[in-house]
Amino acid sequence: MGTGGRDLCHYGPVSEQTPPRARVSARLAAIAESATLAVDAKAKALKAAGRPVIGFGAGEPDFPTPGYIVEAAIAAAKDPVNHRYTPAAGLPALREAVAAKTLRDSGYEVKPSSVLVTNGGKQAVYQSFAAIVDPGDEVLLPAPYWTTYPEAIRLAGGVPVEVFAGVDQGYLVTVEQLEAARTPRTKVLLFCSPSNPTGAVYSPEQTAAIGRWALEHGVWVITDEIYEHLTYDDAVFTPIVRAVPELADTTIVLNGVAKTYAMTGWRVGWMIGPADVITAATNLQSHLTSNVANVSQRAAITALTGDLAAVEEMRTAFDRRRRTIVEMLSQIDGVRIPAPEGAFYVYPSVEGVLGRTIRGVTPRTSAELATLILEQAEVAVVPGEAFGPSGYLRLSYALSDADLVEGVTRIQALLAEAE
Repeated sequence: MGTGGRDLCHYGPVSEQTPPRARVSARLAAIAESATLAVDAKAKALKAAGRPVIGFGAGEPDFPTPGYIVEAAIAAAKDPVNHRYTPAAGLPALREAVAAKTLRDSGYEVKPSSVLVTNGGKQAVYQSFAAIVDPGDEVLLPAPYWTTYPEAIRLAGGVPVEVFAGVDQGYLVTVEQLEAARTPRTKVLLFCSPSNPTGAVYSPEQTAAIGRWALEHGVWVITDEIYEHLTYDDAVFTPIVRAVPELADTTIVLNGVAKTYAMTGWRVGWMIGPADVITAATNLQSHLTSNVANVSQRAAITALTGDLAAVEEMRTAFDRRRRTIVEMLSQIDGVRIPAPEGAFYVYPSVEGVLGRTIRGVTPRTSAELATLILEQAEVAVVPGEAFGPSGYLRLSYALSDADLVEGVTRIQALLAEAE
């Protein structure tokens, strides 16, 4: 070869081309889309296309945010002090309001410095696992569970270990089940009462027993208490730290204004925990999102420091809808449904419907049944696969009374055709 080029053979054989690398990281590629938001988005898209779809998917109150909270936000938006960055952990006044609200509603004291204000409850969930879970740590996850929990655990490098309690147990796990699932790698228990997705509420005695078990075995507790004000009949919300005060040093409490005050779009949540955990999570948030929008924080201060009259009005409406939906679903052959005592969800077992033919289709899973219900009845529900084992559906009754009755009537008519 002339001087204008090189003899490649002089330098040895040409190496094989390096395989192309994945464009998306394996960590994020493994995350499943939020099933509840996906169902809600599909229902809204179909409605926008002109189809009369009724959606039972999203866990979102249908009420407007109370007017006095909105007015506080408008005033805050006009104040230039809220046009700038504030501490990543949250406005001092809001952290103080969360501490005061915790004493009022949960019956124990926390310091404002133990509070981290987050962009909604989901960020609190993610940061809690990120703060205390190392790769390989196991997290006991009572099932049925909220669809975000296992994804947040995996993002932190942890291993979710499902502990399932079915309809015969009222969806409440026992200490014996938790102990059977515990291994030397168990680091955390996720505890959610009132529950999303089932509406189950642990009694004070059950909560205390689980808390004492966690304390005895050195298991951390992450307790999601965002539905604390939504209980019915004789059920009561029991904060696990009040039931077992010694747990305070190994417990992270998750909460927010979204469900109680119909403020899902305002994105204000918080986590309460030991000083070292809150410091670590605050450091993460300082790089991740910094502070929550100041106008939303000011609105949350007004919500938490006001009375609970508007909350009680919403709870009364949810209770009425709960009774209606349970009664109507119970009339369907093959459906079993324990009456939920909290939140705004029902979680019927539809195992008695699966395997039967409906309009030429024989659904074998709750996912297939949910698809059939959407296509044939134009009603959107979330299948049990999003929350654990197949064989169940989750329906939110946070929608108008009229839509609720119409939607369940359609389901009744469709499933009555099962052969």
